[in-house]
Amino acid sequence: MTDRIRQLRRESLRAINTLSAERALLVTEFYKANEDKGLPIPIMRAKAFEHIMLNKKLCINPGELIVGERGPAPKAAPTYPEVCLHTLDDLEIIHSRPKVSFKVDEETRKVYRDIIIPYWKGKTIREKIFSLLSDEWHEAYSAGVFTEFQEQRAPGHTVAGKKIFQKGMLDLIADIDASLERLRTTKDENIKAKMDELEAMRIVANAIIGYANRYADALNELVQKEEDEVRRNELLEMSSICRRVPAHAPQTFHEALQHYWFIHVGVVTELNPWDSFNPGRLDQHLYPFYQNEIKNGTLTKDSAVELLESFWVKFNNHPSPPKMGVTAQESSTYTDFALINLGGVKEDGSDAVNELSYIILDVIEEMRILQPSSMVQISKKNPDRFVKRAVKITKTGFGQPSFFNTDAIVQQLLYQGKALVDARNGGASGCVETGAFGTEAYFLTGYFNLNKVLEITLNNGVDPLTGKEIGIKTGNPEDFKSFDELYDAFERQLNYFIDLKIEGNNIVEKVWATEMPVPFLSLIIDDCIANATDYNAGGARYNTSYIQGVGLGSITDNLTSIRKHVYEDGALTIKDMLFALSSNFEGFDDLRYKLIYETPKWGNNDDYADRHAVMVFNSFYIAVDGRPTYRGGKFRINMLPTTSHVYFGSKIGAMPDGRKAFEPLSEGISPFQGADRKGPTGVILSAAKIDHIKTGGTLLNQKFSPSFFSTEESLDKLVMLIRSYFKLDGHHIQFNVVSASTLRDAQKHPEKYQDLIVRVAGYSDYFNDLSEALQNEIIRRTEHESV
Repeated sequence: MTDRIRQLRRESLRAINTLSAERALLVTEFYKANEDKGLPIPIMRAKAFEHIMLNKKLCINPGELIVGERGPAPKAAPTYPEVCLHTLDDLEIIHSRPKVSFKVDEETRKVYRDIIIPYWKGKTIREKIFSLLSDEWHEAYSAGVFTEFQEQRAPGHTVAGKKIFQKGMLDLIADIDASLERLRTTKDENIKAKMDELEAMRIVANAIIGYANRYADALNELVQKEEDEVRRNELLEMSSICRRVPAHAPQTFHEALQHYWFIHVGVVTELNPWDSFNPGRLDQHLYPFYQNEIKNGTLTKDSAVELLESFWVKFNNHPSPPKMGVTAQESSTYTDFALINLGGVKEDGSDAVNELSYIILDVIEEMRILQPSSMVQISKKNPDRFVKRAVKITKTGFGQPSFFNTDAIVQQLLYQGKALVDARNGGASGCVETGAFGTEAYFLTGYFNLNKVLEITLNNGVDPLTGKEIGIKTGNPEDFKSFDELYDAFERQLNYFIDLKIEGNNIVEKVWATEMPVPFLSLIIDDCIANATDYNAGGARYNTSYIQGVGLGSITDNLTSIRKHVYEDGALTIKDMLFALSSNFEGFDDLRYKLIYETPKWGNNDDYADRHAVMVFNSFYIAVDGRPTYRGGKFRINMLPTTSHVYFGSKIGAMPDGRKAFEPLSEGISPFQGADRKGPTGVILSAAKIDHIKTGGTLLNQKFSPSFFSTEESLDKLVMLIRSYFKLDGHHIQFNVVSASTLRDAQKHPEKYQDLIVRVAGYSDYFNDLSEALQNEIIRRTEHESV
């Protein structure tokens, strides 16, 4: 690490997360001045973007090689009042909460009180969405049956494809002109709307060029003041680069990184698209630039590393905008969820690992910062050396990179109807979500609480925590004569809530499609320009909406307990079981012991338990998969929690697996914390019994003691574990390498562990920034000593 990078990294880590009113003020200023001009909505949004990009404060940090910040300074997070309007009370909570706080100064509060709140109150997307959703939807949402991502976040969990590095904005404007010419020769009944969308795309393309030129001018001004000749030459080169990109396609390694970064800033300034936008398969995109310059002698490996490490700092300067309410509870983190993909296969199906793949792994290990997150795509075509190199980073306890099965990802995308080339160019974003990079608009719609559905089923449609009837009447469980009758009731309840969720999501998608287009994001995703249709309205080549199932391990253990102890062993009646649950097991210690320790559990390769996971998975899949979305795509499932397994657990009373009321559920497809007793092999054999190919991603977490990694043989065993799981079509696996004793000590003495990073779900975070409930959940995960 050079002195420059060491300083930039230090400044990024030390920067305080603040809330910036700059974007909110600029967008409010524009709307106030233009709301009565009758501009078409796409044009209005494009001109608002232009106003922001041409007026937002420029930030050039000392010594940096890549310029552009989301806010006016590192770690200054913008807000999006047209989407979700923070109240003054919200600002105080954001400012003062002990975890994941953003400092809010008095000037920002004043601007909100006097300008932003008075203008946007009653006009936001969030208020419109909530006003359109049914009472039944609201009751289920409040009860914790499901969450809704788009109530505070713009749609989008998308990733840039190779086009972003092959075309400049002027090339895209030429594509817009060609699309306009085609429109003029056709009889399209939507021609006016399509022409408006294309004109909006032209405006935003020119706006980002203008933004880059502002930086070129600012850098030139610094040149005049700079006394150090080396830095003067750097600033001159940076100014030249900003004059070239993103107007033109990049030609050098440095240009490629700056080009992407301007586009990244544009995407996350336009709206807050779940904040996972990223360059995807970075080693593939950058390798041609690297090869060419190494050959020509215009780049060295060391200079490439320094540029990449500068790039890493830019991601780390961008905390995710502050969340409130349920959204904060389901995803309480600063992390922006940008996931760099490495490895995998080329378009022809051959091994894609290259020299740059290893260089980037070196960067990941050396930088050791939260953002961007990183993963390796592992295909049977990739060498074990590549897998082992990634495992060596894992053993440092950093929580990165995570491991993904390229061959499963390709199969998943083919199963969803993607072309083979698009599938091979795809990967995962956010936590574990599969997508066709650069060609697909894939939205995460929210988490779905499988265990809450069971709890409501056991109470004949009533939420026992509130006494409200929020489900359908599926029968008194005391009247069920068999497990099959109970499961049939659960399945009917599940279908009811899935119908409610999908009905709501189609309303949500319509609002976003018609009232909040994203012409800038649409520029860079195929085939929005060719279709003259916005990303939010179905313009992309592929359109998918995911519903994320949560708590598979918990519901497997719950159903196993009911089958075994009520319907097969007859050790107790369902009435007795329900009474013990309503008492939160007070006075039922013996029963709770039996439920926890004398019942087969998910994660031990025990078919008695595991069949219930397969049953629930299949029911969930059938209820969701292939159903149409508003924007012409399909609903699909994936299985991941972020931190919603903690939130969902807080909405559920005691359950038949022995879990007490309000405790966290299992996360991802992992076993319930401490329930796996047959080692990591038992876990992967259980996890492989569900059909990962029918999903858009599954998340499997494992925890290893640091002592496990003491020998080369141990590393080889972990490589074999990963390979074995992926041969069984497993989608993803990730590792925490930290002892429970270390984590307990960190709870007691947080000041000693300020840089302790752990793997949470599909992302890493500082242990000190996690809620106590989430810290305890991670501590309780089984710690493996061997494979």
